[in-house]
Amino acid sequence: MLYHAYQAQCDALAPVRLLAETAHNLLNQPFSWLGGLPLMRDATAALNLFSSGGIRHQRPAFGIDRVTVDGAEVAVIEEAIEVHPFCRLVHFRKAGAVEQPKLLVVAPLSGHFATLLRGTVATALADHDVYLTDWVNARNVPVQHGRFGLDDMIDLIIGFIRRLGPGCHVMAVCQPAVPVLAAVSLMAAASDPCQPASMVLMGGPIDPDANPTEVNRFAQSHTLGWFEHMVISTVPARYPGAFRRVYPGFLQLAGFIGMNFDRHVEAHWRMFRQLAKGDGDSAAATRAFYDEYSSVMDLPADFYLQTVERVFQRQDLAHGRFRVRGDTVDPGAIERTALMTVEGERDDICAVGQTAAAHSLCRNLAPAKQAHHLQPGVGHYGVFHGRRWQGEIYPKVAEFIRTHS
Repeated sequence: MLYHAYQAQCDALAPVRLLAETAHNLLNQPFSWLGGLPLMRDATAALNLFSSGGIRHQRPAFGIDRVTVDGAEVAVIEEAIEVHPFCRLVHFRKAGAVEQPKLLVVAPLSGHFATLLRGTVATALADHDVYLTDWVNARNVPVQHGRFGLDDMIDLIIGFIRRLGPGCHVMAVCQPAVPVLAAVSLMAAASDPCQPASMVLMGGPIDPDANPTEVNRFAQSHTLGWFEHMVISTVPARYPGAFRRVYPGFLQLAGFIGMNFDRHVEAHWRMFRQLAKGDGDSAAATRAFYDEYSSVMDLPADFYLQTVERVFQRQDLAHGRFRVRGDTVDPGAIERTALMTVEGERDDICAVGQTAAAHSLCRNLAPAKQAHHLQPGVGHYGVFHGRRWQGEIYPKVAEFIRTHS
């Protein structure tokens, strides 16, 4: 019922948004003298915000078509080299022969599309041959493709690492830090020849109990049955994934906004005032962020519930009881793959200490193969995006990968 109620609201608002867009376009015409009046400028700005607001369920374009390598501009071709019902492995292939370390970036499956890592990928492309997990919106996956859980994600990651071959590197951003560490641990235990040369875990909940946040406390204060009853819904009949059980992306977005509600209100008020003053350039950056932030995807119910239970409620990996299809995951098996962890000082989703816990779990890894970076002054998003990522965090990550290539 929850998803159907949300869909009914979207359908009801659609013609109103269209009307607001039409009115905004009329008032914003250069020949419209009304648009220049102070009251009309405010009205035009309000219409603009309303018509362009709302939640989107389609993946935005990455828009990465070229990169500068060693001072020369190189064309970039985005191509899916492997397609799974729930994920595409995307290769950002550079035109011409450019020999660089292969880097698999594992994007979070947490309600936003992999395009949220556009800046992460664009920065890393200068020095690496980048591959990215492009997760598919679960509401577009027909039910005949079956279910998708946490073990399925780990299987996919192992398969992708093997696809890239020996000597590749893997970077997990946020939530997939746990499945990536599990995948590399299983490969190490099996003496897999394709074990990655290094893995970089950024802002991931390896041990949520190391420094619990409100997100962790919320997960632990509710039973799994509560989550299944309150937030799991079925996809409406109009979509390809009709009747699939999912955790809707709009709920995840609402949760993220609710954590910093005042900040989001302030950002929209600032954007309104900029639009009312005719300062469209200043408003553009905020709008670009919210266009991406409001593009959401549904998660498979099994994956979501298993992550809540095994990662946040029981902390199975941190306590040595994480199992994948019956096999115990032991990070102590890792001896060849170098480990770097990155945390943000102000991260209120995955606090300081949660990701660094991976080092104690990888107890047999030589100190020379380990590194940790705590970035001052950044929150969760700043760990992998923005000025601090580009200028302070990424150079250390790139140096670590070079050292262990």
